[in-house]
Amino acid sequence: MGFSIKSLREKLSKTTNKISAGIRSILPKGKKIDDALLDELEEVLISADIGPEATMRIIDQARNQYHGGKITDSEQLEELIKTTSVEILKGADSHPNLETITKPEVIMIVGVNGAGKTTTIAKLARYYRSNGKTVLLAAGDTFRAAAIEQLGIWADRVGVDIVKHGQDSDPAAVVFDAINAARSRGKDVVIIDTAGRLHTKSNLMEELKKIRRVAAKAHSGAPHQTYLIIDGTTGQNGLKQIKLFDQAIGLTGLILTKMDGTAKGGVVLAAATQFKIPVRYIGFGETADDFDSFDPQSFVAAIFDSKSDD
Repeated sequence: MGFSIKSLREKLSKTTNKISAGIRSILPKGKKIDDALLDELEEVLISADIGPEATMRIIDQARNQYHGGKITDSEQLEELIKTTSVEILKGADSHPNLETITKPEVIMIVGVNGAGKTTTIAKLARYYRSNGKTVLLAAGDTFRAAAIEQLGIWADRVGVDIVKHGQDSDPAAVVFDAINAARSRGKDVVIIDTAGRLHTKSNLMEELKKIRRVAAKAHSGAPHQTYLIIDGTTGQNGLKQIKLFDQAIGLTGLILTKMDGTAKGGVVLAAATQFKIPVRYIGFGETADDFDSFDPQSFVAAIFDSKSDD
């Protein structure tokens, strides 16, 4: 992750303040641990949107270490919280390495309306370009003319190619043409935009399945990655989106948006525990540069620690 811990802590300040303030209210420096304190910690973690499953994993680990005489005070407990949280986040990442995929790598982006999908696609394209990859966008959101136009503006802005058809055209046809165009032009990556949809609408989920089938016909194994855009401000409500999208089409990763505007960033741990789907990228603000790959170590250091060191 390119963000320093100090920078990340600033961007995640609402989440950091919520979690760190809660922990420090019950864990002043040098305080001795007991079972009553661990009960209090459990309440703090659940209230910080970390969720019951991730919280219980942290608390169970803490109790085992405490009763085994391995930790005795607040500093040791804080370190255990951070270490276990990193393990939870890293444990979710069991998907194939991007570098093993034959060009072009096809990435399908899905999400509900308002999650920041189009802007995030632009940020992802910019990220790949900055890492030496050539990118082509597929304007698969054909229900809104504005979506096609907006993606075209972003393509020009970040300097990548785009394949688009007219409004109300078949999204799967756009994807088929885009993959073939990427292959003929020697592109490294195809990023597919799809129409924002309610995860509860079965007909729209069927359309995503069709896009996946057509992509697979156009290029072996495509889409190689399917990323769900999650608005960080939705907190625990985002878990239902993850569940239903994953059941319908199979997700290989999550991209978190608007993380600077939420105190609910602890939901990342809840998602990793429940679904074993890794967070791949994290975004803040509206500019194309406010985006980077997700690093569990840096993220945990930022949200569980209010120190100002890098």
